[in-house]
Amino acid sequence: MGAESLQSNGEARYLPPSAPLILGLQPAALIDHVAPVDLSLLDQIPGDRGGSIPVAVEELEHILGELKRHILTTPGDSSPMKTMAGGSVANTVRGLSVGFGVATGMIGAYGNNKEGHLFVNNMSFSGVNISRLRMKEGPTGQCVCLVDASGNRTMRPCLSNAVKVQANELTREDFSGSKWLVLRYAIFNLEVIQAAIRIAKQEGLSISLDLASFEMVRNCRLPLLQLLESGDIDLCFANEDEATELLRGEQNADPEAALEFLAKHCRWAVVTLGANGCIAKHGTEVVRVPAIGEARPVDATGAGDLFACGFLYGLVKGLSLEECCKVGSCAGGSVIRSLGGEVTSENWQWMYKQMQVKGLHVPDIRN
Repeated sequence: MGAESLQSNGEARYLPPSAPLILGLQPAALIDHVAPVDLSLLDQIPGDRGGSIPVAVEELEHILGELKRHILTTPGDSSPMKTMAGGSVANTVRGLSVGFGVATGMIGAYGNNKEGHLFVNNMSFSGVNISRLRMKEGPTGQCVCLVDASGNRTMRPCLSNAVKVQANELTREDFSGSKWLVLRYAIFNLEVIQAAIRIAKQEGLSISLDLASFEMVRNCRLPLLQLLESGDIDLCFANEDEATELLRGEQNADPEAALEFLAKHCRWAVVTLGANGCIAKHGTEVVRVPAIGEARPVDATGAGDLFACGFLYGLVKGLSLEECCKVGSCAGGSVIRSLGGEVTSENWQWMYKQMQVKGLHVPDIRN
């Protein structure tokens, strides 16, 4: 992972580099292809609109091929599709690094191909420590993100043949010295997630978990409940749809009930409510914070990831629960102003202005 050299009595001693404050585990690197499309394309692909379900390589290639006929263009925009490093965890740790100046790192694997090197270059350029990323021979994961005219996104990731880090490859050195580990729930990554949690807890890290998608919660609810009820998850994020699925079949399955359920097992629990803001609980304290930003997003891709980014920044800075939610809302509001899960320099400036208006401490970052 690299080392720093220190001269002492004429001899060079090597010290391990300072560990990132916040680590993200994304077992497989992912490249996002984000494009505005008409509704007829969404009608052709399997699965519910607005969700995220895995697809095979052939289906991914089919969708990418269909984009040419269904992509929405605007005057002066010669390339409406954006290609960038993606994945929920990547969006969060990149945002913490670029927008908030927090030292972050990634654990995972990428393929030795064009997509893999694009992922690594993007994360490295964003200041994320990539020394824990393993290069392997094989494909890199890809995801097509289809954005309708209302800004709602439908995601179809292809990870079935992508290289990824395995549970037995994780070491204590990957986690040593860090304070937080950021995870996204996925049944196909459950073994490596469980291994990461076990080692991270041994090293004294706190764990943040995002519930991923309503389909993932719906189809893989039991292992998720076992993970939450283990007591190892310190902070959990769910959106309104995920919260509803979590308590499906219960007499009361509204977001408030889901918040109470999550708070039983996690030190901090957050349910985001889209245009209606968020609710959060820590101990006996419950707060509700309105959304900040556009009433109609350009693209909702990454909104929850950037909310988590702002909330985590608040936690490591010792802010109150309400202030953490406000910073999260500012960060989430910044990414929906343009296409893709990576915040532009202009939109970081917009976020800082919103933080000033709300009386929040603005990071000393120059974007």
